[in-house]
Amino acid sequence: MTATSGPDWLDRDLYPFDGIRVPVGDHVVHAVDTRPQGGPGPTLLLLHGNPTWSFVYRDVIAALAPSVRCVAPDLPGFGLSTAADGFAGTFVEHADVIEAFVDALDLRDVVLVVQDWGGPVGLRLLERRPERFVGVVLGNTWAWPVDGDPHFTRFAGFMGGPIGSFLIRRANLFVNVMVPMGHRRRRLSRTELRHYRAPLATPARRELSAVLPREIVDASPHLAGLERGLGVLRTLPVLMVWGDRDIAFRTRELDRWRAIVPDARVHVVAGAGHFVQSDVPVEFAAQVADWLRDHALTSS
Repeated sequence: MTATSGPDWLDRDLYPFDGIRVPVGDHVVHAVDTRPQGGPGPTLLLLHGNPTWSFVYRDVIAALAPSVRCVAPDLPGFGLSTAADGFAGTFVEHADVIEAFVDALDLRDVVLVVQDWGGPVGLRLLERRPERFVGVVLGNTWAWPVDGDPHFTRFAGFMGGPIGSFLIRRANLFVNVMVPMGHRRRRLSRTELRHYRAPLATPARRELSAVLPREIVDASPHLAGLERGLGVLRTLPVLMVWGDRDIAFRTRELDRWRAIVPDARVHVVAGAGHFVQSDVPVEFAAQVADWLRDHALTSS
């Protein structure tokens, strides 16, 4: 494990964190890793989705880091992480890398914080290694097959098909269109957008971003297995912070989460979009901080 200061395009006012680089097989996983001043306490493991990176959590990390350790890795091939040659970028492969990353850091007393693909990736880890976890925060995400739902199959069919994949690789479609659309309560600045474009600056670098739309349907057998293990969530405190103007995950998905975890605390953010942790970071962080305190999950 080595420390890193980041590339020249990284604005330290927006992303004021010293990163670490963790070898995981032939991958190199970059992560934010903060340490609180107060002493022992939980570790927040913050997992992003497509096409973002740990930058999407930056304001949440800044707000929570004084009281809890925050570890926010970039998935292989995203952000400041490097994927191994031949890495196909499927859901299960990303999940395996994150599991190995958590093992490498030997993270314990973990509060899982997830959104988008971070949900399936992190929840698979939770099901496989429940002894490491003490709580879960769900943003806008899912964890079950959606191959029978036209809302998702149409999106996966286009974005994961030849035209969508070409536009992602050649025009950075996911960053240039989907990231702004995923913010409803505020408008991203040019500098913020640059920090999403820069890590995916070439068609080759964007290849893995083009894989995950196909995985929405192609990973259905693995998502079915994931769904069967979601009962583990009933053994832990769970918080949901949900943006109700998400173009991807609707009230239907939120209602399904409520049925899966009926005792969860649910906070619906009116008008917030898909990237709820970035769209309303102050509100997101405040909800997490209150919930951590109520469950005695803050540092002493």
